[in-house]
Amino acid sequence: MEGKQVLFTGGTIWTGAAVTDALAVSGGRITALGQDALDQADGQVVDLEGGFLMPAFGDGHAHPLYGGLEAQGPQIKECASVEEIVAAVGRYAGEHPELEWIVGGSYDPALTPAGEFDARWLDEAVPDRPVVLRAYDYHTLWCNTAALERAGIGPDTPDPRLGWIVRRPDGTPMGTLREWHACDLVLDLVPAKSLDELVEGLAEAGRAMASAGITWVQDAWVEPSMVEAYLEADRRGALRFRANLGLRADPDTWRDQRPVFLAQRDRVGGLVTANTVKFFADGVIEGGTADMLAPYEDAPHSCGMPVWAPEALAEAVVAVDADGFQVHIHAIGDRGIRAALDAVELAVRRNRAWDRRPVVAHTQLVDPADLPRFAELGVIANFEPLWAQLDPLQTELTVPRLGRERADLQYPMETLRRGGATLSFGSDWPVSSHLPLLGIQIATTRQTVDGSESWTPAERLTVEDALRAYTWGVAYQAFAEQRRGSLAVGMDADLVWLGADPRTADPLSLRHIPVLGTWLGGERVSGPSAS
Repeated sequence: MEGKQVLFTGGTIWTGAAVTDALAVSGGRITALGQDALDQADGQVVDLEGGFLMPAFGDGHAHPLYGGLEAQGPQIKECASVEEIVAAVGRYAGEHPELEWIVGGSYDPALTPAGEFDARWLDEAVPDRPVVLRAYDYHTLWCNTAALERAGIGPDTPDPRLGWIVRRPDGTPMGTLREWHACDLVLDLVPAKSLDELVEGLAEAGRAMASAGITWVQDAWVEPSMVEAYLEADRRGALRFRANLGLRADPDTWRDQRPVFLAQRDRVGGLVTANTVKFFADGVIEGGTADMLAPYEDAPHSCGMPVWAPEALAEAVVAVDADGFQVHIHAIGDRGIRAALDAVELAVRRNRAWDRRPVVAHTQLVDPADLPRFAELGVIANFEPLWAQLDPLQTELTVPRLGRERADLQYPMETLRRGGATLSFGSDWPVSSHLPLLGIQIATTRQTVDGSESWTPAERLTVEDALRAYTWGVAYQAFAEQRRGSLAVGMDADLVWLGADPRTADPLSLRHIPVLGTWLGGERVSGPSAS
């Protein structure tokens, strides 16, 4: 589309604040709206066929490379039972006798009580090679016996500082590993992917994002080797979305990482930026590792597992904030979220005033006393809206750990919006579906996908507010609201064409609205005629 004018007309065009009937694009940017666009039309016309054109979606928290790489292993994501997973792993291993390790993801941890999976189940399919599978949450591994043995994990192996080795009643390792250092006992032994495999993973992710109408993604977990993969994918023309890299800060080595982060920020370009440092404040509630103010209902001896001591988190956040990085903090438990807010508050007090736009990601369980602090500190509340439903992950794992009273405080979207906080939406893909319209359906109904269970209706958003969280809210998080997230003359032509107007559709059918086309900087990247 570079250098040519294209006119979009024949449907509803939602700018993010108003509606018009025509939009013109040239040179990758919007050049006119409404009658002005019709008056200067002299090139290609895209007939919207009664559909709905709007700003392209952004994803404020995802893991595109991990998601794309899942296509390179056994396909277990849709498996509905342990038996199905084991069968899929066995088939894949049989088809790939050349592989030393069988690595895949991601399985549903709600398929077993407490999300605990036994190595012996995988041994039935693959007894002679190590197998390692990631759970949906990417905080948990399921390994077979060969993998445990390779890692030297036995009855006498102590739990590492940041991690738990789940054990059988007799003390032997079951095969389930939780959190960083426990998972790393095995993951550090897995052969690294080649650069070509990593680039193909990003290409696969790009196809998924484009087909869903997404043109900007916050990659919220980037290790050093992944930076080169992004740059190479961009050089090869394989990257089909804009990406900001969240460089993961390690609680043990973050001081040594600071100059590396600065160098990586200076190195990137094209579709790739690296303006953010990612922190994991805690784990996940379903695994019992989110950091809680009060003990878990099912484990009264435990308040979870903070990844950083609060004072250490604050020190590191102050440092990277002083380096001019946006901080993006995974915080799920109420004590984890408080520690994240305290860290940001200290950075605001100690460092120079600047447009920092810190992000708390997931924002799952917020103590009511901390709700006003989001707006007061300018903290963006990032939500994965698909999680705000009583699905099996909630009913089988999360609610029993929290108890009903605390469970009903989860995902306070409308409360925070009404209190003046900026909301951004994401998917955490491949942890959960990357499809924005599915997330918008849940955010606006707080019902299960089939509508059978309703939950905390006071936290429902309007459809327009949910659309804004997935467009303008993400663009604001990206420091790009002057270029993307709404439609105005001079802004990037990042557009998505939907088959119907989500503002007037049946809320329980939003997920069925088709994505007919996606444009990145004026270039069509999905739908007919996509390059």
